[in-house]
Amino acid sequence: MHAYRTHHCGQLRPSDTGQTVRLSGWVHRKRDHGQLLFIDLRDHHGLTQCVIDSSSPLFKAADALRLESVVTVTGKVAARSPETVNAKLATGEIELVIGELAVQSEAEPLPFPVNAEADYPEEMRLKYRFLDLRREQVHANIVLRSRVISSIRQRMIAQGFTEFQTPILTASSPEGARDYLVPSRLHPGQFYALPQAPQQFKQLLMVAGFDRYFQIAPCFRDEASRADRSPGEFYQLDFEMSFVTQDDVFAAIEPVLHGVFEEFGGGKKVTPPPFPRITYENALLKYGSDKPDLRNPLIIAELGEVFRGSDFAVFSRLLEKGGVVRGIPAPGAAARPRSFFDKLNDWARGEGAPGLGYIVFGEDGEAKGPIAKFLDAPRLERLRALTGVGNGDAVFFVADAKAAAAAKLAGLARTKVAQELDLFAKGEFRFCWVVDFPMFERNEDTGQIEFSHNPFSMPQGGLAALETQDPLTINAFQYDIVCNGIELSSGAIRNHLPEIMYKAFEIAGYSKADVEARFGGMLNAFKYGAPPHGGSAPGIDRIVMLLADTPNIREIVAFPMNQQAQDLLMQAPAPVPPERLKELYIKLDLPPVKR
Repeated sequence: MHAYRTHHCGQLRPSDTGQTVRLSGWVHRKRDHGQLLFIDLRDHHGLTQCVIDSSSPLFKAADALRLESVVTVTGKVAARSPETVNAKLATGEIELVIGELAVQSEAEPLPFPVNAEADYPEEMRLKYRFLDLRREQVHANIVLRSRVISSIRQRMIAQGFTEFQTPILTASSPEGARDYLVPSRLHPGQFYALPQAPQQFKQLLMVAGFDRYFQIAPCFRDEASRADRSPGEFYQLDFEMSFVTQDDVFAAIEPVLHGVFEEFGGGKKVTPPPFPRITYENALLKYGSDKPDLRNPLIIAELGEVFRGSDFAVFSRLLEKGGVVRGIPAPGAAARPRSFFDKLNDWARGEGAPGLGYIVFGEDGEAKGPIAKFLDAPRLERLRALTGVGNGDAVFFVADAKAAAAAKLAGLARTKVAQELDLFAKGEFRFCWVVDFPMFERNEDTGQIEFSHNPFSMPQGGLAALETQDPLTINAFQYDIVCNGIELSSGAIRNHLPEIMYKAFEIAGYSKADVEARFGGMLNAFKYGAPPHGGSAPGIDRIVMLLADTPNIREIVAFPMNQQAQDLLMQAPAPVPPERLKELYIKLDLPPVKR
């Protein structure tokens, strides 16, 4: 018999009754029933109930076991009586009668129980992450992550992609966040950067003639923590393709994502390919966000023509000065009490807005509310036509001098109204593409024109557009894939022509020398024959978060940092001995200690 186990703790069934077996695992739970002591033994695979009689010479040792001690038990498999069967357990029809007991490792008193799913402070969970990972739900999430990655890998290979690994020690790249820098001992005063993404390398692979690349790529960004991104590092399904249009990229990745979400989505409905496409402009107008949640059926309407020149001076004067008015339909809201509207009005004030105006259309079609009296019958009819509301519905209004601010509040109001009216589709994963992102944007603080998305994207219209159009009117072949209001990735058809690269970066304030100094490797490669190419990089962490139905990345990453980018388990970051700094030619210039 094996020294530690003949079976794992999720394996035994009634067909094993009468066999002598050996199990090893952690003491998950103990229950003393007087003459009988029950021990639930747990390993990676499951849980088995073990039992020992008080007459056994091993009873005292078993009774003394602390939870989470590691033990090996040997004994006979017995069938449970019908009234004691546990249908929730795969092994719930049997139990192991303990004949031998060996303690492999005794556990100290626990800082928090492993056999309960109650939440505990983040600091405690991360400090004792090895214990936290033993808990059923977290353990299952990490296994889910592994299975999802394995499935993605197989699906990408089936689509003709080849897996590559790109460097971790590399040069800095403008990906929109701070780099993590690594000092070079051999080259004093010089630094490597950890890649924010394998962007340049995957493009170089296309230039090198590898047709379809992918990897489950680690990315490193020195940025503040977010619920959907771990500080420090995250992983993405990075892929790139040669000789492709935007449509080809979509056609390649849609079956992968659809298949993974069907496989692990627990029976939820998944948008079938081809996924809907929404322009960036329409996403902001109709959904108030470039990450539209299509489970929400409400569509925002532009209502400038309804209020322009109307008697409602607040809106009409705003429109004369270039402002915008948006409307959010609220189906069936006419039946709601006044408190419903007051609550939404108070919510809007909490978001920094003056309020949330509204008009209610009764079942008889009569328009009521604080704004209704300022609109004549033709304007009211036009309002109903633009928003799609009927009798028994209502419309909420958002207005602002700036279109971006109006879009943001309208998007938040769209979500809030749908939540209050319980309109969100349940049990679904709704995918869409957001396309035609602007190539450039103006920095409101500096006035400088900057890249709005990926700087290596191909502008629509090519070099001619860069030379003849207002930069703020140029769209790029850039796209995001969104699921249930969460951006899974950004991607683009890349710029593969040096002259376009020089001009695009010139518009964003980079000199030719700057471009050559920062991107010389890729720029030089483009001069020797580069294929048209494009790709994307869906986030692994966000995919698993959606499938695990959890809003916090901590629940699906084995060893996450805390919100201050600290690893409480391994005590990182940590000071470095002076002699080590001297080897790296580094002197510290620390900020004064706050008292």
